[in-house]
Amino acid sequence: MPRHILTVLAFILVTFAVQGLSHFVINVDHYASIGHLRAEPIMPLGFATMTIQGLILSVAMSRLWPEGASIKNGMLVAAFFGLFLASYMVLTEAAKYAVPSIPTWMAIEAAAVTTQFGIFGVVLRFIYRKRTSA
Repeated sequence: MPRHILTVLAFILVTFAVQGLSHFVINVDHYASIGHLRAEPIMPLGFATMTIQGLILSVAMSRLWPEGASIKNGMLVAAFFGLFLASYMVLTEAAKYAVPSIPTWMAIEAAAVTTQFGIFGVVLRFIYRKRTSA
């Protein structure tokens, strides 16, 4: 249970840091140019989403590598889940919404999701590393 809690908290921290930095600091003008986005997002819904996603990633790690994981294992799980979510964020959102520039949207979202899940893959390895006896 502690690994699940730690994974969820780590996922929230990494996601909020990367996506928050992208949305509210680095690419603020880009997101402001998209008319359908809220000026003030509903943060509890975002935290609920991150909690669910972090729990799914944690359960996947614990089921796939119950004895412990390598950095490759952590990166593999993060990459597959990242690609799954990126297919929506990068492609579907660009197709559904009237974004000012589809290539710009795709580049910004792809960079953010790659950074987010790349960092989180390393974090997963440390949370799920093989335990050594003293």
